[in-house]
Amino acid sequence: MKTFLKNARIQKGLLIRELAQLLGVDQALVSKFESGNRLPTRNQIKNLAKHLDISMDELQVLWLKEKILAEVGNDYLATKALQMVQEEIAQYNRIPSIQISNDLEKILQDIDQLKSELDKLRAYDSYRIAQALELEYTFESNRIEGNTLTLRETDLVINEGLTISGKTMREHLEAINHKDAIDYVKDLVVRRIPINEREVLTIHNLILRGILPENAGVYRKVQVMIQGSAHVPPQPFLVPKQMEEYFDWFQINKDQLHPVILAAEMHERLVTIHPFIDGNGRTSRLIMNMILLKNGYVIANIKGDNQNRFSYYEALEKVQTDKSKDAFHLLVAKVEKECLERYLSILR
Repeated sequence: MKTFLKNARIQKGLLIRELAQLLGVDQALVSKFESGNRLPTRNQIKNLAKHLDISMDELQVLWLKEKILAEVGNDYLATKALQMVQEEIAQYNRIPSIQISNDLEKILQDIDQLKSELDKLRAYDSYRIAQALELEYTFESNRIEGNTLTLRETDLVINEGLTISGKTMREHLEAINHKDAIDYVKDLVVRRIPINEREVLTIHNLILRGILPENAGVYRKVQVMIQGSAHVPPQPFLVPKQMEEYFDWFQINKDQLHPVILAAEMHERLVTIHPFIDGNGRTSRLIMNMILLKNGYVIANIKGDNQNRFSYYEALEKVQTDKSKDAFHLLVAKVEKECLERYLSILR
């Protein structure tokens, strides 16, 4: 690991003191990292990967190897103990069975057929179509959270820069911020940036920018309750650990589940943790759609009218209180299918 870090720093063209400044640590500590006399903390590993532009996964593997060697050394029982650990880790990482009902399986098959048709028509896609559908997504996602701007008013605020009489400044900012967050998510998809803590916090920061600046991109420090829900989110001191598990779960399952199910799961798991003071719903839906876009699907635009909003919240409640995922998976799959059908009808 020490050679890896030193080579990465040199390749990046950084001096030890320059890297230390980026990490916010003393340069003597960086020297110890590179000499192998000191192991970075988990947070320092994240910062090193960020500032050296290296794979977080690769660096974590090297870090864990060094931690294990430092702990067990050349103990004659180490090999046997490590074999037992390997078996337990394999058991822990085994993907839990997610029940797929016949109805859901049929919808997923329909979705994949529609996606195949869409792939053949990509040449007819256009910026104008995407712009119109993203505007609708911003309108509906904000409407779910109580924003009263109409679709036309949302358009005027975002694309014309107008102020709508009788509407609050917060409602204007919610529209502008959500549009910027969509653009950011699309850029991540184009650059193939994986979902990680930094990007989720950045997306949330965009959502609350200028609205609750002190809480934008920051995990909550207080206990919260969800209005109208029996689910009580975890205590604030548990949030960082649960978010770490959230990203670990994604790494384990990202290549194992159908993209629509994966997207629904990442949405539900984030909103259940409820890591932020506000903006959890919008952030969760953006993460869901980042996964869909990354896998070649279209934005799943959950409607914000009373009937659809009630169905959406009810499906989430079943997961959070009854541990029943099927209703929410079905809801997301049905929305994605409808959005694919509409997209195809426009292209045709």
